[in-house]
Amino acid sequence: MTLLEKNIAANIFGSIWQALMGLIFIPFYIKFIGIESWGLVGFFYTLLIMFGLLDLGLSNTLNRELARLSALPGKEQEMNNLVRTLEVLYWGIAVFVGITIVVVSPFFAHHWIKAEQLSPKIIEQTLLMMGFVIALQMPIGFYSGGLLGLQKQVLLNVINVGMSTLRGAGAALVLWLISPTIQAFFLWQFIVSVIHISLLTLFLWRRLPRCSKSAVFEKYLFKGIWRFAAGMSGISALAVILTQLDKIILSKMLSLEMFGYYTLASMVAMSLGYFFTPVFSSIYPRFTQLFSMGDQEGLKQLYHQGCQFMSVLILPIAIVIALFSHEILFLWTQNPTTAEKSHDLLSILVCGTALNGLMYLPFALQLASGWTRLSILKNIIAVILCVPLIIYMTTRFGAIGAAFVWLGLTTAYVIFEVPIMHQRLLPKEKWRWYWQDVGVPLVAGLITAGLGRVFFNGMASQSMMLFCILIISTLTLGVTLLSIPAMRSILYGQFIKIKLMYRIK
Repeated sequence: MTLLEKNIAANIFGSIWQALMGLIFIPFYIKFIGIESWGLVGFFYTLLIMFGLLDLGLSNTLNRELARLSALPGKEQEMNNLVRTLEVLYWGIAVFVGITIVVVSPFFAHHWIKAEQLSPKIIEQTLLMMGFVIALQMPIGFYSGGLLGLQKQVLLNVINVGMSTLRGAGAALVLWLISPTIQAFFLWQFIVSVIHISLLTLFLWRRLPRCSKSAVFEKYLFKGIWRFAAGMSGISALAVILTQLDKIILSKMLSLEMFGYYTLASMVAMSLGYFFTPVFSSIYPRFTQLFSMGDQEGLKQLYHQGCQFMSVLILPIAIVIALFSHEILFLWTQNPTTAEKSHDLLSILVCGTALNGLMYLPFALQLASGWTRLSILKNIIAVILCVPLIIYMTTRFGAIGAAFVWLGLTTAYVIFEVPIMHQRLLPKEKWRWYWQDVGVPLVAGLITAGLGRVFFNGMASQSMMLFCILIISTLTLGVTLLSIPAMRSILYGQFIKIKLMYRIK
């Protein structure tokens, strides 16, 4: 197994495990602390992602630069100094973020969040705790970016799997055995965040190449990468605004209860990212190396194989969730009210997330080439259009209106961004992406799961309902796999090997 294959396998396993740890315990959290407190958890994740704007592109820049420098001889000291330089900047930002949240928490508690059961005092205390947790969690992305650039994905995923298990299961135990309160939930998040960031810091510095001198802060290193960092900062900032703007607006316009239902649907839909993000993280450094070596043919081959693999990972899951959202939510939460109020939102949001995921490798190709202008321009236009659209659609149709804006946005990405990107970086490869990499597996998955939906009748027994959904999911995945040329080639190769073995015998 090659290093790239190991990294992809490790990243997929780690991401799926983290998704399971995040999703499995949500019904327990809601049971212990209530839907309003769960709305505060959703608000926390929105703040965490929004303040991620101040990452300034440093995590992705560290990823790219360590991947690039690791392919060049004699760059050991520069790699160590680069990590130290960006580390100092990043921790300064994290401390600033923590202080800011603490300062503004009274305003949000008394004038922004609309709660019926939780008192403003409890909300303010919770927001104060959020500030400390966010300040600790922000650098996790930075150190993870460094390990990804060094292609230490296996190590990173071992750490992340352990921490996600401790974070998820531990929080459930704390709420069950110690205190079923939102304050206890965030106190546990703080403890786990301290452990997590300590491990990542330790292992990143241990995995950097040894050099004769200690790492030092070097201002000139940042000057050499500021253009790419600025471009990544702009892209990240606009992407965060686009993915979190609906939640910011809805947290003000909806009741905390309804916002809790939207958060639930959104978190399930966004968990699809645990499948496509690891592929991006594994292939992006390799794209960067292929660009550095000028290997256009190798780049083209890896790009299409990666995009087809991405389709297989994303589309079957998204299609089944979209078509069976009510049944899945009911089986998961065991709460018919929650399923009824969330399933339409989930169906729309998961479709938008799937389209967004399909754009990850075209985006990785742009970053590997150092071309950030297209993504910045695209996101600027999207923000200008989406802000009034979200406000209008939310006012007119409620939460479901905001969900449709997300779906429309990601559809526009696929229609308009893909041709422009291919024209510059991979000419003549556009239609192959539309048809072979995405179109065929999409049609195959829709037909299979759609037939399952037609013949599926609501089962009185939950076990039978679960069994039918699992069978439909398996068939959808199998048919989608067989529709991919790369997968058919692999299966054909294995068939030939087996046939030759029998002939030899």
